[in-house]
Amino acid sequence: MAKDFNGSDDDLCKKIRSDAYMSSAVVECYESVKDIILNLLRDEEDKLLVSRISAKIGRSLRDETFVKEFKMSGLPSLIDKLVKFLTLLQSANAKRKSQIVNVLQDVVEIIVHDIMVDGHLFLSTHQQYHVKRREMFVKIDTSLSRKRSVTGKITRLLLLLTVNKSAANVPKNLEAQRRIIFFTNSLFMNMPKAPKVRDMLSFSVLTPYFKEDIVYTDEELNKENEDGISILSYLTMIYPDEWVNFNERLKNDHLEKDKEELICRWASYRGQTLYRTVRGMMYYWQALILQCFIEFAGDTALSEGFRTEDVYNKNKKFLEDAQAMADLKFTYVLSCQVYGDLKKSKNERDKSCYINILGLMLTHSSLRVAYIDEIEETKDGKSQKVYYSVLVKGREKYDEEIYRIKLPGPPTVIGEGKPENQNHAIIFTRGEALQTRDMNQENYYEESFKMRNVLEEFQKVHTGQRKPTILGIREHLFTGSVSSLAWFRSNQETSFVTIGQRILANPLRVRFHYGHPDIFDRIFHITRGGISKASKVINFSEDIFAGFNSTLRQGFITHHEYIQVGKGNDAGMNPISLFEAKDANGNGEQTLSRDVYRLGQQLDFYRMLSFYFTTVGIYFSSMVTVLIVYVFLYGRLYMVLSGVEREILDSPNIHKSKAFEEAMGTQFVVQLGLLLVLPMIMEIGLEKGFRAALGDFIIMQLQLASVFFTFQLGTKAHYYGRTLLHGGSKYRPTGRGFVVFHAKFADNYRMYSRSHFVKGLEILILLIVYEVYGESYHSSNLNLFITSSMWFLATSWLFAPFLFNPSGFDWRKTLDDWKDWKQWIGKSGGIGISPDKSWERWWDEENEHLKYSNIRGKIIEIILAFRFFIYQYGIVYHMDITHHNNDLLVFGLSWAVFIIILIVLKMESVRRQKFGSDIQLMFRIFKAVRFLCLLSVMIVLFVAFGLTISDFFTAIIAFTPSGWAIIQIARPWRICLKGARLWDTVKELSRAYDYVMGLIIFTPIFILSRFTFVSVIQTRLLFSQAFSRGLSISKILAGNKHDKYTQPEDYSSEPDSPESPLTLSWKTRIKQIDTVIPKKRHL
Repeated sequence: MAKDFNGSDDDLCKKIRSDAYMSSAVVECYESVKDIILNLLRDEEDKLLVSRISAKIGRSLRDETFVKEFKMSGLPSLIDKLVKFLTLLQSANAKRKSQIVNVLQDVVEIIVHDIMVDGHLFLSTHQQYHVKRREMFVKIDTSLSRKRSVTGKITRLLLLLTVNKSAANVPKNLEAQRRIIFFTNSLFMNMPKAPKVRDMLSFSVLTPYFKEDIVYTDEELNKENEDGISILSYLTMIYPDEWVNFNERLKNDHLEKDKEELICRWASYRGQTLYRTVRGMMYYWQALILQCFIEFAGDTALSEGFRTEDVYNKNKKFLEDAQAMADLKFTYVLSCQVYGDLKKSKNERDKSCYINILGLMLTHSSLRVAYIDEIEETKDGKSQKVYYSVLVKGREKYDEEIYRIKLPGPPTVIGEGKPENQNHAIIFTRGEALQTRDMNQENYYEESFKMRNVLEEFQKVHTGQRKPTILGIREHLFTGSVSSLAWFRSNQETSFVTIGQRILANPLRVRFHYGHPDIFDRIFHITRGGISKASKVINFSEDIFAGFNSTLRQGFITHHEYIQVGKGNDAGMNPISLFEAKDANGNGEQTLSRDVYRLGQQLDFYRMLSFYFTTVGIYFSSMVTVLIVYVFLYGRLYMVLSGVEREILDSPNIHKSKAFEEAMGTQFVVQLGLLLVLPMIMEIGLEKGFRAALGDFIIMQLQLASVFFTFQLGTKAHYYGRTLLHGGSKYRPTGRGFVVFHAKFADNYRMYSRSHFVKGLEILILLIVYEVYGESYHSSNLNLFITSSMWFLATSWLFAPFLFNPSGFDWRKTLDDWKDWKQWIGKSGGIGISPDKSWERWWDEENEHLKYSNIRGKIIEIILAFRFFIYQYGIVYHMDITHHNNDLLVFGLSWAVFIIILIVLKMESVRRQKFGSDIQLMFRIFKAVRFLCLLSVMIVLFVAFGLTISDFFTAIIAFTPSGWAIIQIARPWRICLKGARLWDTVKELSRAYDYVMGLIIFTPIFILSRFTFVSVIQTRLLFSQAFSRGLSISKILAGNKHDKYTQPEDYSSEPDSPESPLTLSWKTRIKQIDTVIPKKRHL
């Protein structure tokens, strides 16, 4: 910038100072070069020359004559010589002393002759330096470069001078780049000043655990699924560069014996396992030790190389003091309610979980495990079960009990499991603050150093002289890098945990606790009911009630962006839908809770509106949106079938409402789900720029993001409405596994049949009927907008699970799916048969919620089912056989026909049960009689009453919804129908409907699977993120087996960590200093 500058000193200074960081770098470079050269020189006359040059530069800057007295064109050659000079110094080799002298002489010569305008005059005033060049700067002290303080200064100066060249040294690993960029950017954000470790607030971390994966075993890693894919082969293809680096580290001979265990750890650190979570949480402990260690040592000791291993034994006391201080300030409690059961269990997996948890306690001295112990005690001659909350720690080879507290009963039976698991362990935490971390989260080593800063936020006074009671923290989703679906979900979740929660905290002031990793004021919450509520069912979403409780009790909640944690999320279509269903159920229970009622009473009007639209209002609005679609379509259906629409259109006034039509058409944009991605676009725009945000938006639309979000709209509406009607929310495990696995057609049908497929087919039938009978209005623009959005809604609900299903259009898998579907839907239920093996068992489970529903819910369910009779009532009058007769008798006769059809179906069911397939003669006689009767009836109808072929298809459309209505009306009266022996008829009728629905949905998939290019396009759309990273997704989908010790093509380094996979097994019990004080690491 300066070498080509032609302006004045003032202009140059303004240009440099326009960037504060550049200005600081220029000053630092100048002062560092001067300091290094002066400390290097031994001859006082040489030092005098350097000081006079420095004085001349300072004087010219004060007088604003720098540009006149110094030529900027010589700066590039000066920088080249300085880089060479610093490189030689950095080598710290005494044999290169002569080279250092020569380069230093060149530096001074360039300054005097090439840069200073009057350099010859400057030297002429100092006759003592008019000697031969070889006599200048000969006396230097090269030992200076071996001092740690000088070495750090040389390294930093070299990096500043070669900033353009240093880009080649940036890690190519995308995760490493992201972490470095965020950490460096966060250092320039506003954050409280960190106190000394001994003065900081003490805190604890609490993680609830049940029976999730702790660490992958060698058998689990190499076990292949039905596609021939193992977890290890999947991970080595998704993280090829990190796998290469891991194999390089394994080349050490002393690690060969632990190779298998280290591979298991490497894989576990890339899954959503407890091992990954515990490693991240213990970074807090390591960071505190290092920070405390530095404070004890002081700057002088550190500058002399205090942290090197050769002087470790001399300063062992500092390390012990640092560990003791870290133990006082930090505690990590793993609330594993079933630890006692795992310890006693004979099951192989349970035993493995116990051994792994014990191994974690032995490895990490600050880790504590809290569990519920159930024992038999005899009192007054009677045996009774007694429950205790127990806290244990690792010691030697076993666990050691610290505390045991008697409980009044089994807490996890009384309330919801997870919140009770948290609340029973909260008494074992210590300190003023408590952070809750979930099983799907990790922590980053560099972010752990900011914990002291974050905790200082509790000391700040905000509006109304209140201090914060909950500190919100930014989250990074680390599961959005492979499939497009995971990318959609990651962007959606990221926008909520960043820009969304920022806005909720300030200015709306309606942020609550949405899960982890919020930091609680422990004293405030432990005296006000804990960090979550645990009442059965109503506190299904236990986390947010802690935020409700804090706000109701005059607490203050903030959100902070300068620190982040890692979070895993569901990355497949089915796990995402299960999570959305669980969330919708939880919001339904919140709507019915007294906490929401009390907040609505206490908040002011504007804050109440913000609270509504950021919590239950989202789900209520989704439900209302879907209901409006139904009301609109059924209203249009009635108008079309009754003839009212034609009369309205014939009115001359209707042609004057074109402007209103165009305004109504704008709702098409909302129904496409485009507004749902607006928060994501805003967040991407703030993070990467609005050009990148626009590009991502276009790519998301090309990858069918609108289909995905429209499908999720149906999930929210169904489960939220069902919870309001019937209650009875239940936990839905999502699995948190890997994503590139094919879901069978039967699995998708079981999951989405009632929530999406039935509703999608209903809308489809409404649209078809409207298209057939509503011909008078097809030319309208309003009709085009509305019907196209409705068609999009219906097709999204019907086919989105298959569009986002890996290998969803693979021919071989399609055939396998059909065989599995036929086997499932034809199998009867029974004791011990799971819903995924039998349709009958699944159907019973689908109706389970009606057993516990109140009379209000059952009545509303029946009333809603009556809408299906509108088809029959309206369509039968448009059949040719009625000859335009509008009498009510026509509708009655249609019911007679419908009842006859049901009787025939009942006779078929009785025939199957009574006779069976062994009596072939009775089979043939029954079939012959049935065929002759049907043929006779059809001949009479065609000849005598004028039945047409179109009437036959019209009758199917009219009677099909009526049959479904009867099923829906019968479901709430299951007990009564069983007594009347009609329940089996309802069940068989429902099986027939499910079979037909499955066939209708499966047919397009079957046809498209015949074309290979469809599968290729789908794979490209679904895994475009992986293709952009150059990953071999096709190999994974094809089940390509990858040897676990094969090294793929070399890549760049992965982000390393203080507890690298090279750390020896805990079983070896080898303690190394780098487990406490990390050596120099490269992110």
